[in-house]
Amino acid sequence: MVEVTASMVKELREMTGLGMMECKKALTETNGDIKAAEDLLRIKSGSKASKAAGRIAAEGVIGAYVSADGKCGALVEVNCETDFVARNEDFIHFAKNLAELVATKNITDVATLTEALLTDSNENVEAARKALVMKLGENISIRRLARHETQGRIAFYLHGTRIGVLVDHTGGDETLGKDLAMHIAASKPICVSKEQVSDEILAHERQIFTAQAAESGKPSNIIEKMVEGRITKYLAEITLLGQPFVKDPEQTVEKLLAKKAAKVNGFTMFVVGEGIEKKTENFAEEVKAQMGQVK
Repeated sequence: MVEVTASMVKELREMTGLGMMECKKALTETNGDIKAAEDLLRIKSGSKASKAAGRIAAEGVIGAYVSADGKCGALVEVNCETDFVARNEDFIHFAKNLAELVATKNITDVATLTEALLTDSNENVEAARKALVMKLGENISIRRLARHETQGRIAFYLHGTRIGVLVDHTGGDETLGKDLAMHIAASKPICVSKEQVSDEILAHERQIFTAQAAESGKPSNIIEKMVEGRITKYLAEITLLGQPFVKDPEQTVEKLLAKKAAKVNGFTMFVVGEGIEKKTENFAEEVKAQMGQVK
């Protein structure tokens, strides 16, 4: 029986990125054969990945990339389970690589992205994702992506790593693009102009406002005016052009763009974990359960 030394464990850890005890156990099971131990860990990592896939991944980062000429850009949301892993440099680097891949290879869906080859290695995205699952011990998933290409210019803004914005604009300068992206991150419009708000959304809001106005007991013609006034205010709140500009609330974004002879063609904003239901757990009860104190 070969003795498993600290240097052997260290070497296997460097090869796999896994924990000390996992590496030591694999070396013991393979009688000190480092290559066999690496293969064993790879086999086990497949099992680990499949188990992790059932866990909720609501943390993560937004990867962003804009080409040097500003003509195309991309956002990618990559999720994990904890903010600890979300701060890992390898995890953040993975997300940035994916954004660059989406932009430069004209990728429009996650399925295609998972099969694409990474630019800095010979492995595909799915293989790299599984390797990260093995290394970091959490479920990691590529949730969504967006790509913009324009005859104008793409600007982007990242608020930390949790909010990412791309703005496709024509006219103005680089500073304006950055300001618009920051405004969107702060004010969170749902679209550029009121013409882009769906009939379904407007009908729903009008129904609510009508019911609210009816409580006033005023005549129907007054109620109608009240509802239309609220709809106008609502549209100003949710559309980029109608919002007061965050750096100068005395003017709307629409007026700012007019002064700069600029136009916003479209934008995308991703917020990490938006719409994902996070699982809440009682940590004390979980520990007790693991210790066999709760049946």
